[in-house]
Amino acid sequence: MRFSLKKKEGKHLPGIGIVALCLFVVLPAVAQQAAPDWQQQVRDLLARQDLTAALVVTEKRLAAAPQDLEALGWRARVLTRMDRLAEAEADYRRVLQASPKDTDILSGLATVLARQQRFAEALAFLTTAKALEPRRGDILVQRARTLRALGRTREAREDFAAAARLDPQDPEARAGLVSVRMEPRHLLRIGNDTDTFSYTGAAAVQTVSLDSRWTNKWATSFAASAWERFGERAGKFTGAASHRLNHDTTVSAGGAVANDQSVISTGEAFFGLDRGFRFSDSTPVRGIEAMYDQHWQWFQDSHVLTISPSLLFYLPREWTFLLRGTAARSVFPGLTPDWSPSGVAKLGFPLVDKLSANLFFAVGTEDYSRIDQIGRFSARTYGGGLKYQFAPRQDLTSYVAYQSRTQGRTQTSFGLSYGLRF
Repeated sequence: MRFSLKKKEGKHLPGIGIVALCLFVVLPAVAQQAAPDWQQQVRDLLARQDLTAALVVTEKRLAAAPQDLEALGWRARVLTRMDRLAEAEADYRRVLQASPKDTDILSGLATVLARQQRFAEALAFLTTAKALEPRRGDILVQRARTLRALGRTREAREDFAAAARLDPQDPEARAGLVSVRMEPRHLLRIGNDTDTFSYTGAAAVQTVSLDSRWTNKWATSFAASAWERFGERAGKFTGAASHRLNHDTTVSAGGAVANDQSVISTGEAFFGLDRGFRFSDSTPVRGIEAMYDQHWQWFQDSHVLTISPSLLFYLPREWTFLLRGTAARSVFPGLTPDWSPSGVAKLGFPLVDKLSANLFFAVGTEDYSRIDQIGRFSARTYGGGLKYQFAPRQDLTSYVAYQSRTQGRTQTSFGLSYGLRF
């Protein structure tokens, strides 16, 4: 009997199928376990704050697969953490060109733009992300923060509230709602200032002022003052308005009229420009506010123009430092106009909870709205102040200053005011 190697059709060499199955299913799985998941590597390295190693992993992956959008997105996230914002923005935009509806990438790009203070651009991408996934709480919170930075408080409140409804325990949504709760629009301040002199009797002024913010862009300020100076009584009313041009720039203008009695200015006009610059919280200076003020004051027999540029530095731990210079042009009948310089430096800092303080030093005449502050004399002024926030909407402020003038004259000033927000 002879045996044939030929098998029946459909049943030949069954072992080959098993081998093939191993090759196509089992071996790739084994290979995958042998080769570490690069994305998990990046996650682990980011968790350990090893940003340099995480960047190396993403760049190795991109070298092997230049079109891998996942790798490009992860590199953008790492670059963002490294504060290499321009490179991160470029990577995010490359991914968006291929995947314009990826909400994670939209959110990442918005983060990069917001850190560059480009809030309007960031908002556009977050609005797109919100439309794609309206029930993503993190997108709602991020968009609310951007709206808050733009001063659009009402809309920010709506997004924070929507995120809180999705997850009532979300700490970021709850903290955001607290940050944009309805704030008082008005500040009423009542104060008294007293000056004592070594060469004449004391002087005093009582002031009532009302500062109001009507919208995110418009604010007003009004003040009425009653003066007792050199045996005379005078009064002055001041009004001003300010307009916020954008998130960082504000212009203001105003004027004053007075029953001067020859001891204060008869009228005033002024305008100002305020521009803010924000930096990273990790830098020694968190921000700078640059201000320019120009002030015209008319007296019965003279007039004064003052030009005052100043810089306010925002430092870590709520410290501030102000530098202001003033150039004053005084014009008297029959005399050549004269320029007088002055300057002041002021350091502000917290002391304990609800209590802050400041110290200042000034050279030259500092307040040209009073008749005794114009003319040809020099002075040095030393002083300091306190502010006590004894209730969420109420505070007390005080100051004391000593001025040493030429000709052996001195002036001591002190004041106290109460502020109420409503």
